[in-house]
Amino acid sequence: MIRDIDEKLTEIENALNEEADVSKVSELKKELKVLQAQAGTLSAHDRVYLARHRKRPKVDDYINAIFDDFFEEKGDYLGKEDKSIYGGIALFHDMPVTVIGHRKGRNITESMEFNFGMPEPEGYRKALRMMKQAEKFGRPIITFIDTPGAYPGLEAEEHGQSQAIASNLAEMSVLKVPVIAIVTGEGSSGGALALGVANKVYMLENAIYSVLSPEGFASILWKDSARSAEACELMKLTAQDLHRFGVIDGIINEPPCGAHHDPDKVYQAIDRMLTSELNKLKKLSVSDIAKQRYEKFRNIDKVVLNEADK
Repeated sequence: MIRDIDEKLTEIENALNEEADVSKVSELKKELKVLQAQAGTLSAHDRVYLARHRKRPKVDDYINAIFDDFFEEKGDYLGKEDKSIYGGIALFHDMPVTVIGHRKGRNITESMEFNFGMPEPEGYRKALRMMKQAEKFGRPIITFIDTPGAYPGLEAEEHGQSQAIASNLAEMSVLKVPVIAIVTGEGSSGGALALGVANKVYMLENAIYSVLSPEGFASILWKDSARSAEACELMKLTAQDLHRFGVIDGIINEPPCGAHHDPDKVYQAIDRMLTSELNKLKKLSVSDIAKQRYEKFRNIDKVVLNEADK
């Protein structure tokens, strides 16, 4: 079970940081390699566990590691500040960009403050405001997706949750600047897609992307959320499945047992991907950028059906 391997890996890594005896360090490293090898083949359920791992890097970790001079922007200019959406202006290798992502929190206090990464309408309107500002000033947009879904509460619905998500989908499809989306943890439902209409969509190796949670799927299909592990396999929600179906453009590799075991490697991989993709997208004309994004999403169903027929 990946949970047991992950916990043992963490114990060994902590011991390595504290151990001074050379012989013991050597033994620990050997044990570490054995465990990493055991984590080589993961089920869809294993990847869901890793996608939700509490120590997995968060949006501010990615921003601090990959970008310079980040300046946070707040508010949708209509209602309250939604802290579950985090974003602003930054420099990526001296290039001005707009960065936006879901924010979950590292502990129960932060998670409650950030509504467990479930934005309300004000959050999506804030994100759209930043995107339109980026378009006005010609800045590429980079989004980090990690949410169990949009907040389903009564107040959110009263404030226009579905309309806010729909507006993001429509407006993002015609933005005249490059958009790159990265699913770093879990991406569920319209709450994820509202930041995901991009020219290029990437996923971390152990991220998941689906119409709803496995628990929700199992509850609807079998009236039994305990069958979520079975649902994980049926839903085809892993990066590997979605890349094969053509839903995403690429997979960013993670260390054995997840990004939290060596986040720097993940940051470096994302940096390389962004550099490569932005250099390609900058060569497109303004009209071609929007056209490429629009056609990408219009043709996904054809790609998926072709792959399913094989």
